[in-house]
Amino acid sequence: MNGRTPLALALIGCIAIASADEPAGQPVFRKWCAPCHAPGPNHPGTAALEALYGNTRLGALEQRTDLTEAVVRRAVRQGAFSMPFFRKTEISDPDLVALARYLVRPAK
Repeated sequence: MNGRTPLALALIGCIAIASADEPAGQPVFRKWCAPCHAPGPNHPGTAALEALYGNTRLGALEQRTDLTEAVVRRAVRQGAFSMPFFRKTEISDPDLVALARYLVRPAK
């Protein structure tokens, strides 16, 4: 056994513990979507959607209640406006399903 094995096992354990309390799509959102689509200033995707929709819809994706899984999957795979598309090597199909389910919320 080399000196790296205990560290690797510890890291795997930390990842499992850290992800056990969060929805499956949240880490995918945080990595790939949040830099542009999180709430607040300095998020160009949020700002663009707020400008597009005016006061009729929220711009921050995690706050929306009108998204469908099909809309999320299509935007991710095909891109939208200035948003680039993401390949399966970047966001795998299972990760895309988890992301779409994470972003689809019923209206409160």
